[in-house]
Amino acid sequence: MNFPPDVVMGECWARDGLQSEAALVSTEAKVEIITGMVEAGFTKIEATNFAHPRYLPQFSDAEEVLKRIPRQPGVHYRGICTTLKGVERAARSKAEGYGVDEIAMVISASEAHNRANVDMSHDENRALLEKMTRLALDSGHEVFGWVLTSFGCPILGDVPVQDALALGQWWKELGAKYIGFGDTTGVANPRQVSAFYEHVLSHGMTRDEVVVHFHDTRGWGVANSLTALNFGLRYFDSSLGAIGGQPKTGAAGYHRGYTGNTCTEDLVGMFEEMGVGTGIDLQKMISLGARAEEVLGRQLRSNYILAGPVPHRGIVYDKQKGIVGARASS
Repeated sequence: MNFPPDVVMGECWARDGLQSEAALVSTEAKVEIITGMVEAGFTKIEATNFAHPRYLPQFSDAEEVLKRIPRQPGVHYRGICTTLKGVERAARSKAEGYGVDEIAMVISASEAHNRANVDMSHDENRALLEKMTRLALDSGHEVFGWVLTSFGCPILGDVPVQDALALGQWWKELGAKYIGFGDTTGVANPRQVSAFYEHVLSHGMTRDEVVVHFHDTRGWGVANSLTALNFGLRYFDSSLGAIGGQPKTGAAGYHRGYTGNTCTEDLVGMFEEMGVGTGIDLQKMISLGARAEEVLGRQLRSNYILAGPVPHRGIVYDKQKGIVGARASS
């Protein structure tokens, strides 16, 4: 085993999570949950999307959320941009003192998926992303370059690792600080993940820049993340309650099974149980996960929230209250 002593968790509930929710979540609730993330110890938080409200009304309050969330040393916020106007909005908010630290941008390893997702060929998308990246860097942002469908395309099937790697290297040359190889519809399995990271880490990508982001469409997100951990990778994206997935943008309806990211509570709980530090307060995370369920009005998909921490010392656990005491010794 080659586990690192600690990892950095990127919490995506407020953006990638909410992006697939049909019901609009209030600005107040978004600010409350993000504030809870900060209080629980998350230092990488995906806060919003700068998409046009006509296409993603869930984020029509992007600037208002950014004005109201807490700012603390060491806490970095991320926003996603898919257009040049989105980057201009991000640059303006940063210049006015309430912006994000990182701007994420996307391109798919599969050209068929890229056309379905953003209605552009690879060449068209790269030309646009080069302009967006220059503006993002010039305005003082770090750039997060996404390579979607890195492990498989829901339209065409298997994607050669060389295709994903080439786009990762292209992002790196553009100046991206972080590169995420996304398992966009949850097709990856641990054996494939092992071969994938062995290849990309031996061809110029580093553990300081690669971000692990698995969707849990088929329930394999935690297993795939554990495989990535064994390669010494330290940056992991996940979402409270495993929510997220295909945005409501009119793109091809290619999702089956569960949409959603790997579950934050399950992943953090497992890492901590293994002795891999996350910096997350488990009690506060449990309370936050329960509150996220209340906000969305349904039970989410966290096994850790349901079962609680492993009772090494005979704890008394309540889903709503967390750890409430210790069992009396017999």
